[in-house]
Amino acid sequence: MKVYNTLSRKKEEFVPLEEGKVKMYVCGPTVYNLIHIGNARPMIVFDTVRRYLEYKGYDVNFVSNFTDVDDKIIKKAMEEGVSAQEISKRYIAECKKDMAAMNVEPATAHPLATEEIDGMLDMISTLIEKGYAYPAADGTVYFRTRKFQGYGKLSHKNLDDLQAGHREIKVSGEEKEDPLDFVLWKPKKEGEPYWESPWCQGRPGWHIECSVMSKKYLGEEIDIHAGGEDLIFPHHENEIAQSEACNGKAFAKYWLHNGFLNIDNKKMSKSLGNFFTVREISEKYDLQVLRFFMLGAHYRSPLNFSAELMESAKSGLERIRNGAQNLKHLSENAKEERMSGQEQEIWEGSQAFVTKFEAAMDDDFNTADAISAIFELVKYSNTNVGGDSSKELIGNLRQRLCQLCGILGIIAEGKEEILDGEIEKLIAERQAARKEKNFARADEIRGILLEQGIILEDTREGVKWKRA
Repeated sequence: MKVYNTLSRKKEEFVPLEEGKVKMYVCGPTVYNLIHIGNARPMIVFDTVRRYLEYKGYDVNFVSNFTDVDDKIIKKAMEEGVSAQEISKRYIAECKKDMAAMNVEPATAHPLATEEIDGMLDMISTLIEKGYAYPAADGTVYFRTRKFQGYGKLSHKNLDDLQAGHREIKVSGEEKEDPLDFVLWKPKKEGEPYWESPWCQGRPGWHIECSVMSKKYLGEEIDIHAGGEDLIFPHHENEIAQSEACNGKAFAKYWLHNGFLNIDNKKMSKSLGNFFTVREISEKYDLQVLRFFMLGAHYRSPLNFSAELMESAKSGLERIRNGAQNLKHLSENAKEERMSGQEQEIWEGSQAFVTKFEAAMDDDFNTADAISAIFELVKYSNTNVGGDSSKELIGNLRQRLCQLCGILGIIAEGKEEILDGEIEKLIAERQAARKEKNFARADEIRGILLEQGIILEDTREGVKWKRA
C-alpha cells in the first residue's frame, strides 16, 4: 500500500511504526457554528482511510480533536451573552449529529483542548527549559522559530523568504525576538476565558493544542497526521517544530492532506453567499449522497461542489442501491440451493472487482477508482444473476457488494423508511420532553429523526415535518 506523504512530496510504501497498529491524528473543527461542507471533506476522507486500514487488518487508534477555545468561539459567546463553554458544548453536539448522518464513525478519542491545559503548560515549560521558547514581559510565550533546524520541511518554505516577503506567520507584537516567532501562550483579554500559568492568566495558542493532544492519546511518535491542505502552513509546520523540539523525536511518519473544496468553481465564503452547512445540505439530500460525492474525486484533488454534481452523485448512488436492492429481492425469493458449477465460476469471477477495488485503495486511497470497481460489480451482478439463480450465489454477491460499499462508508442497502405513525409518535414525545424542560431528550429525538432523513420545523401552528 502506497500513500502520498506531504513531507517527502512523493508516494511511499506504508509501513507503520508498530506492526499491525496505526496511530492516526486528524485535526478536527473549531466549534463555534454548524459545520460546513468544507469541514465535511476531511471528516469523510479520513474516516474512509481509517475504514480501509481496518479492512486491511490494522488496529487503528484514531484521534480527532475539537478546538473548543478560540477567538471565534469567544466572539460568538459574547454576541449571545453566554459562556464560551456553552457555545462549544452546543456545537460539538451538533457536529456529532452531522457526523453520524454522514456515517462518519466516532474517533477512538475526541479530546477537547480545554481539558488538556495541564499538558500544554508542561510542554511549554519544557520548550522554555530547552531554549526553544521564551516568555515576553506581558506574559506571552513565543516559540523561537529559527532555533528549530527543520522549520519549513513540511511546507517547503524557506525562513529567509518568509522574513523577506511573506507575512503568513508574522504575529504583531514588539516583544518578540524575531518577527517569525509564533505564540504558545497568550494573556487573557477582558471577559475572555483564561487559565492560570507561570507566565500570566491566559490561554494556549492554537498550534500547541494539537501537539499536546496527539502526544497524550497516541504518544510522541505517530504514523499518520492528517487534515486539510490549508493546515500545512503554519499549523502543521508549527506542530512539527513544537513536538520535535520538545520530544527529540520525529513527530509523524506520514502527512496526508485533502484538497480544497470550491463551490461552483469559486472559493467558499459567506460574503459570496455560497457558504453551505452540512445541515442545509441534509435538507435537500440524504447525506450519503454528500459522502458519495466527496469520494467521487481523489482526496488530494481540488473538488468542485455544485447542484449538478450533487444530482450526478445522487444518480450514481441510486444505481448502486438499486443493484443491492435487486439482489436483496432476488435473495428473498430464491430457492435454498447451493451454487452450481457454473455459478461457482460466476462467483469466482466477481473477485476481479475486489482486486480492482483494493488496487485503487492501495494506491493512495483512490476512492474514485474504487467506486468504479463497485459500479462494475453491480453491472456484473445484474448480468449474471436472475430469478433462477441459487440463494447462495445471490447472497454471496450481495454480501460482497455491501462489504465494498461499507469500506467507503456507503450504505448500499438503505435504511428501512420510518413510517409516518412512528414519526408522529416521536414528535409527540419530543413535545412532551420540551414541556418538561428535558431539552437533552428533545434534541436527541430531533437527531434520531434527522438520521432517518426527517426534517423538523417548529412553527406557531406546531411542529411540521418533511422527508429530506
